Order: sequence, then structure tokens, then C-alpha cells
Amino acid sequence: MNIKRAKQEIKDAIEAYFAKDSYGEYEIPPIRQRPILLLGSPGIGKTQIMEQIARECEVGLVSYTITHHTRQSAIGLPYISQKDFAGRKTSVTEYTMSEIVASVYEQMERTGLKEGILFIDEINCASETLAPAMLQFLQCKMFGTHKIPDGWLIVAAGNPPEYNKSVREFDVVTMDRIRKIEVEADFAVWKEYAYANQLHPAVISYLNTKKQYFYQMETTVDGRIFATPRGWEDLSVLIGSYERRKKRIDREVVAQYIQHEKIAKDFANYLELFDKYRADYQIEEIFQGRLDGDLAKKVAHAPFDERLSVVGLLLSKVNEAIQRATGKKRVMEALQECLSKYPDGARNDARPVATENPAGMGSPAGADSPVGAGSPAGTGSPAGADSPAGTGSPAGTDSPAAVSRLEQILAEFDAEAMRKKNAQLLSHEKERTLRNARETLEGYAQRLRMEGDLGLEEAFGRLKDWFAKENEVYLSLDQEASRALGHAFDFLEMTAMTGQEMVIFITELNSNPENMEFLAECGEERYFRYNQELLFLEKREKILEKLS
Repeated sequence: MNIKRAKQEIKDAIEAYFAKDSYGEYEIPPIRQRPILLLGSPGIGKTQIMEQIARECEVGLVSYTITHHTRQSAIGLPYISQKDFAGRKTSVTEYTMSEIVASVYEQMERTGLKEGILFIDEINCASETLAPAMLQFLQCKMFGTHKIPDGWLIVAAGNPPEYNKSVREFDVVTMDRIRKIEVEADFAVWKEYAYANQLHPAVISYLNTKKQYFYQMETTVDGRIFATPRGWEDLSVLIGSYERRKKRIDREVVAQYIQHEKIAKDFANYLELFDKYRADYQIEEIFQGRLDGDLAKKVAHAPFDERLSVVGLLLSKVNEAIQRATGKKRVMEALQECLSKYPDGARNDARPVATENPAGMGSPAGADSPVGAGSPAGTGSPAGADSPAGTGSPAGTDSPAAVSRLEQILAEFDAEAMRKKNAQLLSHEKERTLRNARETLEGYAQRLRMEGDLGLEEAFGRLKDWFAKENEVYLSLDQEASRALGHAFDFLEMTAMTGQEMVIFITELNSNPENMEFLAECGEERYFRYNQELLFLEKREKILEKLS
């Protein structure tokens, strides 16, 4: 199966294994909660999905690569203890707690998450002395005499023997106690991930035309040559960094990531052409609404591969504009979640209270409506302006009540964000959203301090005004994204690229999960029209396939 399906299988296992009955016991007894073994070629994302699963399911994660460990670190160190057997004191060998098991308990203590995933990578490459411990681990969920805590799903990953000379086959007894999932590289699934994580458009457009090069693993007289999804992603990040610093990526640099001479050479040549097309076709001018008739003629007579690269450039600009708008929308939602608590007034307790629905994690009212809409200032019985300064705020503050209330919200926001960060529950995108929201809130607090001693109701009115202005920034970004989409359609229609190129453009737009909410609400009529035509074509092709 592909990595997306494997990810869902693990999430489903977490849901089933961690479900409890009315007595608080696990519905599936721990002994029946089979470990999951992911087997697949290197570089396809087996390790990467574990962090995503832990974040999305909000459970703990402890990861180990077993090839980095010895028998002593996995099982523990021996020591001599005295025990009384049948009235006689006897020296007995015991073991300190396994480093791996201890890490699980430490994670539970640090994060407060009592359930999670223990992930062991390269499990079938354990050393000869460690191999029996790995069998015991999979069969009994123990390292030596130390058991993995209940509520922790064991997931292991390994490569098939053809990819690693150190691989050891598990016996039938072990395999009959695990869930084996064989994972294969899948370009369509990877492309969704690539768009969502803003990988370089040259990499995506190249692999769109050369799907056979997405994953290659060959054995030659000189050894293994290969191209993997991991290599393409890491190369993509480097290309973006080099471009910002005006550095050049040549074949030698590409070959450091794509260790397949033919593919590396081919992509390096394509990358040069991609940069040339970006300049020749004046992409920036197109998105300023300035279309050149001579340029349209040039595109019309260009080879298909060249037109496809231009489509890739258009997609890149549209995606960037949409992501700016959706990113700002997430910040606005986090802000609204925080500011909607303001009318509740100062708390009597000076300690920050963790919220059930922390900032940025819920689904507040639409970002295009000012915070507090439908909830007049003062709703929730806010403390009056004559409330003691600092009531409900962190100890030691001498701020007016209006500022103290916002400082308290900031303290709660920080505590929840730190908890999630320490538990590794924040993606890079989510962390950036919370950071931007926090900076805005701090700016609001500074402005309230400058306003002087305001009552809570009056201060809340100020906050709504400032939020409304911030909301105008989001709306302008949303409009810019709509204009970018319109400019792309203008160019495609002007250059008569309304056939296969338009199909590719629409298909790729829909391949980006980050785009879908924006596209569903955008006012660009041509998107819906061409999308309907695409759906018709897909249905027609399926009917023809059945008939043939």
C-alpha cells in the first residue's frame, strides 16, 4: 500500500487500541494490541509519517533507531541484588531499566501524555547480540524484564533484504504476533505532500513529466544508484535556499542528493531551462496583469514540455498567493479564539487556567467577521473598570485591569503553546501560526498600555477595532489570491492553452489539499467551469475504459 494508506492504518489502530470500555479498561486488551511492522524501500517516508501521526492524534512519540544501540542500552545494565528464597539469602542478577523503556516514562512525565507511539526504526538490522531482545520486544512488548507501559502502540520499520545486507528475517512465531504493512512509493500521494509543504515548483513539474524518476533503485557493477522521495524533498529545500542567496545549483550539487547519474544530469538540465522560462515568459509581469501578445505567440509555438513548465510556473505563483491568504486566515482564527475570551473578565484566581480548546486549535467564527460579532462588549460579566489592577493576571503585574486581562490570556496562550511544543504536537506551520498570533496579541497589549487606564468594555472595543483592521489585511490577501488565479486563467486562455495544459493546471490545483478550502469559496467562475469539464472528461475516460 502507499504511505498515505499506511498512515491511516496506524491512526485507525491508535483509535481502536486506545478506546476504553465503561470500566475504563482498554476494549482491546494490551496482549491483543499487535505491534505494527512497516516494511518498505528506503526514503519513502516511513519514519516521517510517525511525527505526523503523533501530532494529528495528539499522543506522545518516542523514536529510536535500533542500529545505534547495544544490548546494554536496550536491555539495561546488570547488577547484583540480594533476595530471600526459601529462607536463604541469594545473590541475583538484575538489570537497570532499559534506556528505551525509561525514555517512554520520561516522555510521559515531561508531556503529561499517558498514551503514545514507541517507534523503533531499522528493527530488522539489529546486531547479532541484540536480535533476541528485538524478538522479545515484538512478541512480549518487553525489553529484558521491563514492560512497555499500557497505552503505547509499538510501531517498527525496516527495509526488505534487497536494500540492506544487514537485514535479519523474523521467524514465523514473531511474524504471527505483529501486523505487517508493506509500503511502496506512490508519486500521487507524495505530490499532495509536496504541494502542502511548498516544495520547489521545478521539482514537482519535473516529476510530473518524468514520474518514472520519482523513485529509482538500481544495482550496477559500481554499486547501488538511486533516486528517492527523501532525496527529492531535501534537494527541493536546498534549491529554495540557494535561490534566495542567488547561488547556482549545477549537476554536481544535484548528484549529491539524487545519486543516479542519468537522473541527476537530466534534472540539472531541466532546472536550467526552468529558470530560463521564468525569465523568458515574464511570469512576474503576467501576475501584474500585463499580458504580452508576442509572448502569447511564443508559447503557442513552444514544444509541449516547455508549455508544461510554464504551467508549473503559473501554478507556483497561484499556490504561493493562496498559501499567503490561508496562512493569514489561520492566524486570524487563532487571534479570534484568544480575543473571544476577553469579555469573560478577570479571573479571581491568579493562576493561568489551561483551556479545553487552546488558541488556534478550534473552529471559531469565520475570520472575515470581527471578533465579538454577535457578542456585545461586556458579555460574560466582565469585571468593571474599578476592579483592582492586576486581578486575574499573573502575580507581580501592576498593569491596569484591561491590560491585565489580555496579559492573562497571553499567559494561557503561552502555556498551552509550550505544552504542545514540548509534546512535539506542533507542526512547523502550526508553530509559525501561533508565533504570528502571539506577536499580534503582544502588540495589542502594548497599545492598551499606551491607551492608559481603560475599562474592560472600552478596551474590548479597541481590540475589536484593531482586529477588524487586521482582518482587512487578510481580506486583501484573499483578494490577491483570487486575482492571481484570474491572471493565470487569462494567460492560459490568451495562449490557447485550454486543452491538455488546462486539464493539468486544474488537476494540479486540486492536488494541493491546502488549496481546497480557498478554491471552494473563491469567486473565479472559470475555475468552476473548467473543473466541471475536467470531471466530465474523467467520467468519460472511465466509461471508455469499461467499454474497452
